[in-house]
Amino acid sequence: MLLSSLEKYLPPQLLSLPHDSKANYMRDILLRYSPEGEGTRVLKHRDHRQRMLASYKVENSERWVHDANFRIMRQNTVNRYGAVLDDFGKEGILSKMMDDFVRPIAKVLFPHVGVSTLDSHHGFIVEYGMYRDVELGEQFSGGELFFRSVRCDKHINSEVQSEEVLDYCHVPGYAVLHRGRHRHGARATTSGCRVNLILWCRSSVFKEMKKYQTDFSRWCGECEHTKRARHKLSIATTPRNWS
Repeated sequence: MLLSSLEKYLPPQLLSLPHDSKANYMRDILLRYSPEGEGTRVLKHRDHRQRMLASYKVENSERWVHDANFRIMRQNTVNRYGAVLDDFGKEGILSKMMDDFVRPIAKVLFPHVGVSTLDSHHGFIVEYGMYRDVELGEQFSGGELFFRSVRCDKHINSEVQSEEVLDYCHVPGYAVLHRGRHRHGARATTSGCRVNLILWCRSSVFKEMKKYQTDFSRWCGECEHTKRARHKLSIATTPRNWS
């Protein structure tokens, strides 16, 4: 709200720039004239974020697990580098992340897929790329995410519609929240190293309810498409009295 109210005072040559560029310009000015304590707080927050990212590097955690003689379970059979975070004693903080952040946001965005009853999680880190020593896994190219429609079990292999195609480029420090049934994948990381923290959140209630449902049109794109087609056919074949 503050940045929007200040936007009209920008120099004319900046008005046509993208929103993020204008926001950064105004934020720098505000910090320049903010009280010294506020500027110091922002710098400390930035420095703290970098230290946290460094402390969560997979190599550091794996070294700790090895020294403590713990067993490491790999996250899946596809990715060689990475590990399940519960094995590092991160179960509590991941549960808090699910309860305090994922569930409240998902309740607004995805109210039809049982997000209010999330009761378990599976968190892991995956590393992509040839050069795993790149600082913090933030310097990379490639690795774009692609999303190809939301489907239930019955329609998991159905064709994707053009309006259901979405591509996303990763931005270090940003999170992507999506439904588990949103078919997706990642393209190859062509240079550098990319490190992703992935948190699957599950609802046992929703999983049980799916056994007794036959129509998932509230969230499955193919079920919704079929339902609309039947509705149109029903209207087209209904006799009309024009008198």
